[in-house]
Order: sequence, then structure tokens, then C-alpha cells
Amino acid sequence: MHRHVPGGGAGPFPHDAPALDNAVWAALDGPHAHLAQRFGRAARYRPEIYAFAAVADPADPSAWDDLHTLVGPGTTVRVKPVERVPDGWEALGDGEGVQLVDTALRAEPAPEAVRLGPGDVPEILDLVARTRPGPFLRRTVEMGTYLGIRHHGRLVAMAGERLRLPGWTEISAVCTDSAYRGRGLATRLVRAVAAGIRERGDTPFLHAAADNTSAIRLYESIGFTLRRRSRIVQVRSPGTTGAGRALSVMTRTDRRSQARPAASDAGR
Repeated sequence: MHRHVPGGGAGPFPHDAPALDNAVWAALDGPHAHLAQRFGRAARYRPEIYAFAAVADPADPSAWDDLHTLVGPGTTVRVKPVERVPDGWEALGDGEGVQLVDTALRAEPAPEAVRLGPGDVPEILDLVARTRPGPFLRRTVEMGTYLGIRHHGRLVAMAGERLRLPGWTEISAVCTDSAYRGRGLATRLVRAVAAGIRERGDTPFLHAAADNTSAIRLYESIGFTLRRRSRIVQVRSPGTTGAGRALSVMTRTDRRSQARPAASDAGR
């Protein structure tokens, strides 16, 4: 059984955690249902919140039929985890992501961190554009608590909560302005966000692109453990060909994926 250990970290490694195996669906079907658009066994986040859709069982063709009904024909969406794309769906690109869970993280508040909200979105988007931590949209801040560190009033680092599922909350959008790296700001923010997650009884986890080895090493060094790898796919629903309606955001990984038919956030 997964349990919290006084002083930081979590107990035995969560090998059997079905919610983590399909985290986007578990969030949309649970604590984030109020942010979802849903049809049957398919759901997606509302536009301008998060660029992912999910199905209850990626191996169930009827769930993909529900997703087709939900998004309409010729629509581009991101789905994870996916091993096989059903007939009729066009795979536009894919990538590999990793999932890490808190097993020994020391969570603690960061006195210099401030809570970020809708009024800070322009600054958040500017920082995201400069640092590219992964997909972040105009309303992503509604997914959970986001904390930032300012220097002379300017936002220079942030981290926050993205997917929230029963018993688990994802830490995401971890980024620091290039001029302020090497000062431990990201680590302090991750610890502070984790402290808030722990306070409500959840366990922190996070995702990273499988090729982002520097970030993975950092997360492992502060108490996260690699749990699984998964395939993230950008697909177009059956129907009208061409550009269609897009529900995703282009990132560096996406652009690289188009060059080699194949996420941060993402893979994240």
C-alpha cells in the first residue's frame, strides 16, 4: 500500500496504481471532471486549459468511437498512453515520455514563493515562451496551484499542479529564466508545490520527455523514482482530411516529431 512517511517521501513503490497508468483519464473522470468535455468513455480538457484527450481504455475500439464523436471529424488531438492507434485514425507524430513518482522527496514551503493566478497569466506565458517547459495555455492555471518566484517584481521561475487524480497530483510547468538558473529555484518550487499536495493527502508525481535526461536526473536526485515509460501520440480523427481543427500546442518536441514521424507536459 502506498503511504506517506513522516519527514518526506512516500512509502513502498506504487507498482500497482491503475490511475497512474491512465492519468489523463483518471483526472478527467475524477477531480478534474469540472474541466472536462465528455462523451461516453472519452473525455478531453476544455479548450485553452490543456491540450490532451483521453479514453477510458486505449485498447477498446468503442472508447475511440466515443472520442471521435466528442471531437468530431478531422480533429487533431494528443492522447497518452497509446500503444496502437485504431484503424481510421491518422498518427501525425509520437514521442516517449516518462513518469516519476515521489518516493523520497523532502517537501517544504518556500517563503519567497508567491501564488500565481489568472492575473499573472501574461507573465506566465512569457516565461513559458522563453523556457519551454511544455504545453501551457491561457487557462492552464485553473488546473491547480501555481507558485512563482519574482526578482525585482519580474517572474523568473515557477512550478505548479496539472493533472489531479484520486490520491495523486502532477507537478508540472517547472521552469526558470536562463539568467537565474543554478540557484536552486526550481528545486525549491517543486518542494513547495509538493508540500501543498501532501497537505491534502495526495502524492506528487510528474512527467518528462524521455530524452530530457537532465530534468530526469534532477528529479531523481531530489527524491522522485522512475515508474514507467509511455507513448504519447498526436492523432487526427477519421473524417475530413487536411489541417482540421487542432486541439494541441506546438512544442519543440512536436516540431522534432514532424521531422521524424513520431513529450515536456509532455511527452508531458
